[in-house]
Formats: sequence, C-alpha cells, structure tokens
Amino acid sequence: MWVGLVAVRREGGRLAFAAPKLLRSGPVDEALETRIADGLRIERGSILDAQWADNGPGWVALQLGSRADVLALEPDYAALEDLKIGVVGAWDAGKDGNDAQFEVRAFAMGAGVKEDPVTGSLNAALAQWLIRSGRAPTSYVASQGTALGRAGRVHVDQVENDIWIGGETVTLITGTLSI
Repeated sequence: MWVGLVAVRREGGRLAFAAPKLLRSGPVDEALETRIADGLRIERGSILDAQWADNGPGWVALQLGSRADVLALEPDYAALEDLKIGVVGAWDAGKDGNDAQFEVRAFAMGAGVKEDPVTGSLNAALAQWLIRSGRAPTSYVASQGTALGRAGRVHVDQVENDIWIGGETVTLITGTLSI
C-alpha cells in the first residue's frame, strides 16, 4: 500500500519519520479477535484491547496486560499466516526497569516474516492508537526484539499534530549501484 511521501528528520545519531495517518482504525470484530487469541495461544480475556492500526501494511494491534505477557507469546504461525499482528504491553518500572515504557512484538506472517525485530510501521501505528487513547504519554520508548535476542529501542515523540518514530542508526554498508 502506497502512503505517499514520508517526512524524515535527524536529531544527532537518531533518524525519525512522521507516522503516516491510519488508513483503518477501530475495533476488531469478535471472530477475528478470537482467531488471533487462539493463534497466539492465549486466553481471549487476556487481550485488554484489540484495534485495527493499519497505516498501510494492515496491522491488527493487541494490548496485553504486561511486558511479561508479550514476551511469553509462542504463536502458532500457521494459524495466523495471512495476518500482520502487533502486540504491546506496558513495562512495570518496578520489575522491568525504566529503559522503555512498552514491549512490542510484530508477527507479520502475511508479509512472509514470522517476527520482525524492530518495525517502524507497527510502532507508528501503535503510537497513534496508544497516545490518542490516553494509554501512552506523548513521548515514550518502546522495546522490541527482546524475544529474538535483540535490544531494539524505538523512540516515539508527538510534536504538535505529528508523531515521530525514530531510533539510533548505524551505517553498515555504503556504496553505489549502477544499472
């Protein structure tokens, strides 16, 4: 799905992009929420909320009760093969520390990826949902990739009407391609 031009900014070693507007939002129907719960191998009642958070890829977003709940997921990937699911749970500063405020996991079987270690489009969609619903402050850090042995950190900042999604960048390869 084409979302048009996306604004990008640099702040020191961090690049950020302005979150594209959601193309679809609102509640997920009961049948789909049940299917996702079954595919994630969790009780449906452990889902605090489920919303469409589609900014192009077609994300379905779920909020679970905690970071531990998010990290404990062991999905049945085959049961969810046509979906893109983002799961978020709040950190408990007393147990989890204060390095981040949310834990995020992205299951994108519908895009040919079981789990993505850090996902800009998902974090952009989640930020719009979480901030606008009052579930998150206007500035926070999301941890992603933990379950894959990665320590991804996504910085989210609302500035006026824009929500900026960014992270530290490291150039690994440079070059020129001639065709």
